[in-house]
Amino acid sequence: MWRVGVDVGGTFTDLFAWNVKTGERRTAKVLTTRRDRSEGVVNAVEKANIPFGEISHFMHGTTTATNALLERSFPDVALVTTDGFRDTIEIGRQHRQSLYDPYQKKPRPIIPRRFRFTLTERMGAHGDVVTPLDTARAVEIAKDIHQLGLQAVAVGFINSYANPAHERQMRDILTEHAQNCQVVLSAETRPVFREHGRFTTTAVRAAVLPVMKSYFDRLAEQFANRGFTGALLTLKSNGGVMGVALAKDHPEELIESGPAGGVSYAAYLSQTCEHERLIHTDLGGTSYDASIVENGTGLVTRNYELEWEIPIVVPMLDIHSVGAGGGSIAWIDDGGSLRVGPASAGSEPGPACYGLGGTKATITDANLILGRIQPTLGGKMELDVEAAKRALQPIADTIGLSLLDTAEGMIRIACENMGQAVKMVVLSRGRDPRDFAIASFGGAGPMHACFVAQAMNIPTVVVPPYAGVASAFGATCMDIRHDLEEFFYAPVSGVDMQTITRLYEQLEARGRALLAADGVSPGDVVIERSAQMRYIGQTYEVDTPIPGGKLDDSHRAGIVSGFHHEHRREHGVSSDDFDVAIVSLGIKAIGAVPHPPMEKQAIDQANKKASAAGARPVYFSGKWVNTQVYSGQTLTPGASLDGPAIIEYEDSCTVIPPGCSARVDGTNNLVISVETEAELDEYSTEHALVDSH
Repeated sequence: MWRVGVDVGGTFTDLFAWNVKTGERRTAKVLTTRRDRSEGVVNAVEKANIPFGEISHFMHGTTTATNALLERSFPDVALVTTDGFRDTIEIGRQHRQSLYDPYQKKPRPIIPRRFRFTLTERMGAHGDVVTPLDTARAVEIAKDIHQLGLQAVAVGFINSYANPAHERQMRDILTEHAQNCQVVLSAETRPVFREHGRFTTTAVRAAVLPVMKSYFDRLAEQFANRGFTGALLTLKSNGGVMGVALAKDHPEELIESGPAGGVSYAAYLSQTCEHERLIHTDLGGTSYDASIVENGTGLVTRNYELEWEIPIVVPMLDIHSVGAGGGSIAWIDDGGSLRVGPASAGSEPGPACYGLGGTKATITDANLILGRIQPTLGGKMELDVEAAKRALQPIADTIGLSLLDTAEGMIRIACENMGQAVKMVVLSRGRDPRDFAIASFGGAGPMHACFVAQAMNIPTVVVPPYAGVASAFGATCMDIRHDLEEFFYAPVSGVDMQTITRLYEQLEARGRALLAADGVSPGDVVIERSAQMRYIGQTYEVDTPIPGGKLDDSHRAGIVSGFHHEHRREHGVSSDDFDVAIVSLGIKAIGAVPHPPMEKQAIDQANKKASAAGARPVYFSGKWVNTQVYSGQTLTPGASLDGPAIIEYEDSCTVIPPGCSARVDGTNNLVISVETEAELDEYSTEHALVDSH
């Protein structure tokens, strides 16, 4: 039986599959079908020639929820909240994204003001009823919502995390008077304090509930019509997967569903190569993702923002994304400067060289003109070099550069944008980028990875054999996982350890029940505890591991010491002068599943040079340079090569600039040693061909 992973991107839909019995592996890459992304998923399976009836597990990463939120392309939904809090999701925390920009605008709120309703009620911070719910007003609101025909409603009352009784009462009234309207409670979505994050997360869930239900229903129907009877799973933002039936009710956990697969592959890769600390980077047709992998796992954040001041307070892999990809469009700003992205040609119409109607110059067109892409993409499609030149020529004329220098300028600008994404995710977590290696994924990622590494002074780039379908591969490496959290505030010095044990046991029971619903046997369940902790008086928390089993006073010092360690790692400092408090308790309920076996091979200790399949001129640093071209499938462990070089894989292409070198390790990863910019320029000058080529 086959285990299949699919990643639906803005331009391409990627597939990786492996047969549990035979070990056979297959890949596929097709254009994403924007009108109905489920069609592209089916196309990928059919291209891989895998019978739907022979698929035991289908793991699916999708950006459908994210796109719906960013584009505001979801049905109108309502919010019911406490008097005085109608505008909380719009006012936010009154931060400014750009301190000195007087013209900045906040993004549109998830729910417009005309669909936000308030009523009298009040819970105290300790769960006591301060003001009873105004049931008459609640009935009026429910009838108004029903008359408006809204499909979903978010209910978010102040302090409901301490006592959800009023929210549940409101749900009962809505169920009675606003039939066919899905009701989402903030106390069940994320029972944590700070109402802004809790309200916006609840609004997000309500908004994309109809979108994701419709999408998953279409996908399940198409699969069932083709004989699929296996487990249909979707990737979660936290680095795990869950069943589609549960995902329909928890769409806020799918915001980073697509990029999560790439982080999973980087974690898998960190166990097979000599670099345990990796910066996962994934460059597709539309976006560039960057994140950190340490100790075999991706870092998680609870401070994710969909857009400025729209936080989603669920555990998510700490991934930073920018609008840079093979389809990123070049343009001239008002000051006459060349810019690239974030707008993308996507899959429809795509880059100009695709011949699908696109007329705007993109990164793919620039790479084709510079000789870095083979015009037939290994026989998969015919790229039109002349169309690419026609698209770039107006840009070149406007800025007064040659066509080639304009194309190379586009690449440099795009790589600088990518470098800023790496810088953001690494430095914000207190890490030094020089301590890491870049793991380069995506069809276009390895073409630019060395230039990004050079900009960030990162000495090593690792390109795995399945880089072009990395997120799809990573999907097959992901365990079933559920993150559960419960608000609980107490200074550690005086906390009742029996109470904490009881709360953890309740969370663990819920987690085991969710895993059982996903078909996980009890023997495959792993539970990991954590707590959100802070120094008393701080306004932010640090995720801290907590021991399993029964907790007693003997664990108190170890918990505090663990917090100091995590705080020091995240922020560079810790202190014994301040008391430590617990803010919330959480667990990871993990259901282990089989992963693709590691393909290790013996390395030929003799330093053998790889044999090139051919050569062609490639434009580097203002000069044409004769460049060796290699087939990635023929490179074996122990082989080495020097730049400039092009390595063409089935689903991606690697560019090794002049002055850099590479070798193949025991798991067929291409490990590239990156040189400095000065060294690259010196090499390019010495080995340049004539400009008239």
